Amino acid sequence: MRTYITLLVLSFTLVSCKSTSQNMTVSVKDSHIYVNDSLYTIKGICYHPVPKGSGNNRSFKTLTQDLALMTEAGINTIRVYAPIDDVKVLDEIHQAGIKVIMGFGYNQGGHYDIESGTFIDYVNTYKNHSAILMWELGNEYNYHPEWFGDDIKNWYKAMNDAADVIHANDPNHPTTTAHGDLPDALALEMSPNIDVWGMNVYRWDNPEPIFKLWNTVSSKPMYLSETGGDSYMSIEKAGYKQGENQKAQADAAKHILNKVFENTDICSGVTLFSFTDGWWKAGNNDTQDIGGYAPNSTGIPYDGAPNEEYWGIVDIDRNKKQVFNVLKEKYQSLNKN
Repeated sequence: MRTYITLLVLSFTLVSCKSTSQNMTVSVKDSHIYVNDSLYTIKGICYHPVPKGSGNNRSFKTLTQDLALMTEAGINTIRVYAPIDDVKVLDEIHQAGIKVIMGFGYNQGGHYDIESGTFIDYVNTYKNHSAILMWELGNEYNYHPEWFGDDIKNWYKAMNDAADVIHANDPNHPTTTAHGDLPDALALEMSPNIDVWGMNVYRWDNPEPIFKLWNTVSSKPMYLSETGGDSYMSIEKAGYKQGENQKAQADAAKHILNKVFENTDICSGVTLFSFTDGWWKAGNNDTQDIGGYAPNSTGIPYDGAPNEEYWGIVDIDRNKKQVFNVLKEKYQSLNKN
């Protein structure tokens, strides 16, 4: 579910991004996202591939297999929580017909982060790569004012300033953020340089009210940067039995995705959480553990409990879960329209 990356050392080397580039412009107008003047709807997935037994280190060793599964499912966008500093990885993603919402954390040890200002080095290296869709600043930091001297205004200022720097260096890709639920008046007032608002929304299996609320406070594009449900029921509830329960996850995703794509006049799409189960989230990385914690998570369908290691549309070995077919049916049907 909510992936927090504050100190992350990436193992790739800065390279000149020449491999896959072309004249491509991503723009926003009339509350929508456009790629080269064509309307772009995000049919996406959150992607943070951490192999079992590897601590919490992200790895792209399974990228080819993962992209094949994503292509089968009709996914056109992946959202990552830290920069991918490997042109070969970006090339392969682009060749699969998929774009990336590239995330920057506030503090990543001075490595392409917002606090040090080194994020702009990454932007300038990869801004011409055809895989890039948007630059994302932060992941639901509004839930953590303690990270910013107990004053969330410090974060909004840093985010807005970073977005301004990106605009000055890259006029061809929008800025976005992954905000925890609906931004309040302070967030909107202090962040005029955010072009597209991503929102991590966990409102049971019906996010529809947030679209109507957004329409009353802003005319900018928005999308759901995280949503969905896990495949473990901590208690028996709503007709779903306790224990591993892929049907509960699949049913929740079906309801959520239907509401998203019934409201594309306001919502530009979704990156469902998440591609693979995250065994690194709670307990021993060699096993799939029950538990895990995330703030503001009582809206998780259908038990109100975010079992953090059970959120994938595939399991850790890339076996498809029931939710995979739900997502595939919805995304592929949209691709035919």
